[in-house]
Amino acid sequence: MKPPRWANWLLEAFGHPDTREEVQGDLLELYDYWVQTVGKRRADWRYSLNALKLLRPLAKSKRSSAEYPPPFLLSPDMLRNYFTIAWRTLAHNKAYSLINVVGLSIGLAAAMLIMLYTKDEVSYDRFHTNNPNIYRITSRQITPGGVQESVAGNTGYFQGPTFTAGIPAIRAFVRFQGHQNDMKQGNEVKSQQVFLTDSNFFSVFSFPLLSGNPKTALTNPNSVVISEEMAEKQFSTTDALGKVIFFKDSYSDSSQFKPYTVTGVARRSPQNSSIKFDVLLPMVIKPEVMADRNNWFNIFLNTFVLLRPDARVHKVGAQMNRIYLADARETIKAMAEKYGMKNNVEYALQPFTHMHLSKELPADNGLVDSSNPTYSFILSGIALFILTIACINFVNLTIARSLKRAKEIGIRKIVGGGRYQLTVQFLGESFLLCFCAFAFALILVQLVLPTFNQLSNKALSLSYLFDARLVAGYVALFLTTGLLAGFYPALVLSGYSPVQTLYSLNRLSGKNYLQKSLVVLQFAIASFLIIGTLTIYSQFNYLTTKSLGYDDKQVISVDKSGLKRSELKLLREELLKQPGIMAISPKNGGRWGTIARVNGETQLDFQYETIDPTYLPIFRIPIVKGRNFSADLPTDSTQSILVNETFVKKAGWKHPLGQVVDFWYNNEKYRVVGVVKDHHYASLNESIGPQLFTMKPTNGFGKFFVKIKPNTETASLRHITKTFRQLFPTTPYAYKFLDVENRSKYEAEAKWKQIMLFGAVLTIFISCIGLFGLATLAAERRIKEIGIRKVLGASVPSLVQLLSSDFLKLVGLSFIVAFPAAWYAIDKWLQNYPYRIDISAWTFVTAAILAILIALITISIQSIRAALTNPIQPLRAGE
Repeated sequence: MKPPRWANWLLEAFGHPDTREEVQGDLLELYDYWVQTVGKRRADWRYSLNALKLLRPLAKSKRSSAEYPPPFLLSPDMLRNYFTIAWRTLAHNKAYSLINVVGLSIGLAAAMLIMLYTKDEVSYDRFHTNNPNIYRITSRQITPGGVQESVAGNTGYFQGPTFTAGIPAIRAFVRFQGHQNDMKQGNEVKSQQVFLTDSNFFSVFSFPLLSGNPKTALTNPNSVVISEEMAEKQFSTTDALGKVIFFKDSYSDSSQFKPYTVTGVARRSPQNSSIKFDVLLPMVIKPEVMADRNNWFNIFLNTFVLLRPDARVHKVGAQMNRIYLADARETIKAMAEKYGMKNNVEYALQPFTHMHLSKELPADNGLVDSSNPTYSFILSGIALFILTIACINFVNLTIARSLKRAKEIGIRKIVGGGRYQLTVQFLGESFLLCFCAFAFALILVQLVLPTFNQLSNKALSLSYLFDARLVAGYVALFLTTGLLAGFYPALVLSGYSPVQTLYSLNRLSGKNYLQKSLVVLQFAIASFLIIGTLTIYSQFNYLTTKSLGYDDKQVISVDKSGLKRSELKLLREELLKQPGIMAISPKNGGRWGTIARVNGETQLDFQYETIDPTYLPIFRIPIVKGRNFSADLPTDSTQSILVNETFVKKAGWKHPLGQVVDFWYNNEKYRVVGVVKDHHYASLNESIGPQLFTMKPTNGFGKFFVKIKPNTETASLRHITKTFRQLFPTTPYAYKFLDVENRSKYEAEAKWKQIMLFGAVLTIFISCIGLFGLATLAAERRIKEIGIRKVLGASVPSLVQLLSSDFLKLVGLSFIVAFPAAWYAIDKWLQNYPYRIDISAWTFVTAAILAILIALITISIQSIRAALTNPIQPLRAGE
């Protein structure tokens, strides 16, 4: 038997001349074997194929197999080996490991908390089944010149039904209006937040009922849906269907309570909901109200629409405006002719899920928990800073320790360790340490979550930690942190030359610019946060101590809706019988705003206050021109008004006394008899606007203030409570100290002041433990030098200065980075406040002194310890 000739020819023509005969001989032996075992045909085929594989260049491209193939790096044995070495290394360097685990644990815990916070913020109102198609109708007031004058998320009764009837893309509308109402259960009367809404509320929004039919629960005018908390509170059970609650009609003067039958009990509103309710009542609108087209211009409630899935939002917005102009044309024309009103209104749609984090159109007027996205950015920034500093610590300490591991690396390379294997080993150490930090971080999050909830005004649950997306986020965070913290050190350490490392010629023993740069960055971040914290403290102190322009000390505020003049007179007579009570003054409830004409044509928006002659004296508000109201002048209540200084400026009056304000919509004109000094009737987060005071008798009072003498609080409050309950037995009673109420307006600033303080403290702490670790390693590296200097007569202070000066220079350099960034950030932040502090150089100086002092104390601990060491020990150790 002979193999194919062409195969032999190929071997002779293209085979390597040195091995041709040997190869051909081996193949012929194999050919004989194949003929006997598999037959001639298959033997020919195998012979030809092997002849082709042995030809050049095919034969050259084959890699020679090693006698001992390298082990698979991720095999169980290798992983066990990596883990064992990593564990021994970390256990052998306890201080280094502890610093890194503590720093990374805090950084990871901060990052986890911020992830929880952010998840809650962005998840608001997304649990509704119809969520993608729910929008809120918004309105913008546009001047004839095209300038936007105001924007609101509110509408009136008209917009919802009118737009739904005329636009096929709108499937349904729901109106939602909140207000305080008196509620009676047994003999107890209390003020309760209730919401009026349409009967299809539960068809549009996904609020499940524990009991009751969601389609019919609000169809009866005398029905009420309550939350499970309200059911428990009122009836001690959630089985409340058919039970009765009495509510007073707050829109009438009647003191009678009407019975409402419970037709549904709703589950607790989710934490991340802008709609939270305990009581829902059906919205009943009288036909005459819907027939009055003037109601297009009353906006006081939220209207939501449910669009069809294929609806185009901008097209619906355009249709809304066309319908408005068509339906209200005659009314607009009549108002323009009669009152000179020339402003236009434009309607638009706001996605329901955008309200929570909207600055321009937030969730308000009964909707709750509106948030400022700026704070999410601040929190995320703090968490990122803390985590970054912890990673910097890891990188710095690992590189600083590299000299101690130089010989280990060199020996490993000489005995055959590859760079890839060393990289995996060092990354393994990084991930092991990161895993320990991650486990501690989880424990830390559980411990601090209640405090974090209190600070951030949230109710985040531990169950949030196990959300699938968050778990994926944690895994990503773990991998990212492990890589960030370990990749560069692993790359650097594994790249050492064996010869250099064994002869201690490590290149990192020289000027390590990366390490120094990271220390500068670390303290730049810490200094930035110190400056930010000092600024927030100063601004908060400014807001809570600045004079409001009136005296709010020793003043009690009591709400009493519908307080009549006759009731006020009797109340005043009774209260003044108590010697500790100095004065009583009434005011309208809530904040009123309206519009009127001045100088003939100019329209002016202003704050509208209903008071009596006692109001300005009780708060010691000065009158800069003219006079106060007088009870002896009956015409003051029908013809006279007071205005503040801003009103005068807006009106452009040089001589305000005697000027006329024309309330054209009810054909009333009033003459200015006095100018009140500007004062902050709202919080300092708002600029002082035009303010007008009237004694108009048809305007009701909604609250009254009582000025009491110091040290008579107990007796005075007891007398006020007793008198109020005697005169108004069916009205709930509650009081507040006005100065406390004013300070409560700055709860957001107080909360973020604490959060910034915690963030700054954590950042400084992690920076300092990193610096402590570096100082320790530096002292160990220079221990022989210290010994020689001491033998030669160097003093302890000079040695401390020697060891500390390099680090302090880096801290000083960090200010060059931190100061411009901090100045820019706080300037931007302060621009959100109409009344704010000036950026002071002392803030930066104080921050610099604090950073240097903290760093100096941290470094000095190790420097003094090294300087006090017996010089003989290190010198003998080096023998």
